[in-house]
Amino acid sequence: MVVHAASAATAESTVLVSTEWVAQHLTDRSLRLVEVDVDTTAYSEGHVPNALGWAWDTQLCDTLRRDIIPKAKFERLLGESGIGNATTIILYGDNNNWFAAWALWQLKVYGHHDVRLMNGGRKKWIAEGRELTTEAPKVTAASYQAQEPDHSIRALLPEVMEASAKKSAHLIDVRSPQEYKGEILAPPGLPETCQRGGHIPGAASIPWSRACNDDGTFKSLEELKALYGVVGITGEKPVIAYCRIGERSSHTWFVLKHLLGYKNVKNYDGSWTEWGNLVAAPIEKP
Repeated sequence: MVVHAASAATAESTVLVSTEWVAQHLTDRSLRLVEVDVDTTAYSEGHVPNALGWAWDTQLCDTLRRDIIPKAKFERLLGESGIGNATTIILYGDNNNWFAAWALWQLKVYGHHDVRLMNGGRKKWIAEGRELTTEAPKVTAASYQAQEPDHSIRALLPEVMEASAKKSAHLIDVRSPQEYKGEILAPPGLPETCQRGGHIPGAASIPWSRACNDDGTFKSLEELKALYGVVGITGEKPVIAYCRIGERSSHTWFVLKHLLGYKNVKNYDGSWTEWGNLVAAPIEKP
């Protein structure tokens, strides 16, 4: 079943499905399951039957410059994945859907209409003892035509600098409290880092993980509203979320944009690895 607001806190049920719904639609030819993990070896160790695996660090980014996947490469990836413009894409992954949310954000940047997250991701699927396979599905290539990039959901450095200086948007730092305070530069074991610790002036600390239950699913609508409402985020003022490289902030962007339905929400994917390395950029440390 598709997850509805009353059961899983969704203001827009068209972007979230349950593990049970996925289990019932494993052979549905109108949809394509795709796993996107932080640990890019996880897919080969066992994945949801009929799911493809996308590697975030090679297939979902420009490998020659720091940027999201270029339009032509995006079209080729989706076509080779058997995805047409009318295909429903169900994304899931490890770490409560960090990079699955990042992939969803990019799909929305390029205008894909029907893309959803499996609530709870890989963690919940495995915890429920559901079937895993190491066999990759057979795919018939499709034709895909992407739209021009939608910049209304992506913040670049100049806009973030203006938002910080003029307080024209809520800035949310979704990293851990230790990263926000400048005590560490990155979570243990993750290599992408920067030279300075701290946070963007004016940013509020709301770690991404506070939007999730222990089983990886999203908290209730009321809990999510309260979580962001504490710092005055109610949907009336623009919001820019950032983390370290843009994947955890994609998760928060998804919550604000698609679960709470706030209209003007952007993901700053340059995030702290850009700001923390930028010459003369101001930082704050509590």
